[in-house]
Amino acid sequence: MKSQKKFPPAFSFELFPPQTPEGVEKLRLTRQQLARFNPKFFSVTFGAGGSTRERTMETVLEIQAEGHVVAPHLSCIGSTQENIRAILEKYYQAGIRHIVALRGDLPSGMAQAGEFRYASELVAFIRQEYGASFHIDVAAYPEYHPQARSAQTDFDNFKRKIETGASSAITQYFYNADAYFHFVELCESAGLDIPIVPGIMPINKFSQLMRFSDTCGAEIPRWIRKKLESYGDDSESIQAFGLDVVTSLCERLLQAGAPGLHFYTLNSANLTSKIWQRLNLQG
Repeated sequence: MKSQKKFPPAFSFELFPPQTPEGVEKLRLTRQQLARFNPKFFSVTFGAGGSTRERTMETVLEIQAEGHVVAPHLSCIGSTQENIRAILEKYYQAGIRHIVALRGDLPSGMAQAGEFRYASELVAFIRQEYGASFHIDVAAYPEYHPQARSAQTDFDNFKRKIETGASSAITQYFYNADAYFHFVELCESAGLDIPIVPGIMPINKFSQLMRFSDTCGAEIPRWIRKKLESYGDDSESIQAFGLDVVTSLCERLLQAGAPGLHFYTLNSANLTSKIWQRLNLQG
């Protein structure tokens, strides 16, 4: 973890573009509540195959207009050089200088990925078009991407993203700190010298967490899974236990030298705020 200790801690919150007018209002309130923690940035997701492209743009520009630093996601899947170039130019003209470059998910029924096959190709394209104008975050998978052919292949893919110009990385969420520590050791051994910020998922609903984890390959340790199962439909106990688990995880990560935390808020400030206050963090 020596490589990570030299980077100043940065804390950030992920949001997704709302689908309804009610969702827009809820997200504005969530941002207002989270903004008091002075995050380094808010990131905004980009739906599978670019399915939320317009709503992502609207949300990003609104957050930017509010005076917050915002980092829009860009996805390879379903994208062309032409539309990525147009999006980048609009962000650049709006004063946005932070991008999260991802491969993205292939939506059901989509046969081809598009002109970009891998996130490394998207990173290289952004650097080709805009040089060092953007800070580029990429994804990291301490427990390996669920579609990776092997652990080595997955790490090689990550290494390629750094070599093509990524500035820093945000991990998929995890509950096993040792997976993160091992991943950082691999990066250090490979000479990769960038911040690798742990992604943090507060625990709200057990069924929701299982669904997300099955999709993204995040492992829920057996002791956590069994404990959550034992609470049944007792959402209050699930959230209380989840707060203890996630707060403890964050404490261990920060004490070991992790360069910040990136919270997957699911557009809700409640649990993230409680974890933040327990940790007594300073934005």
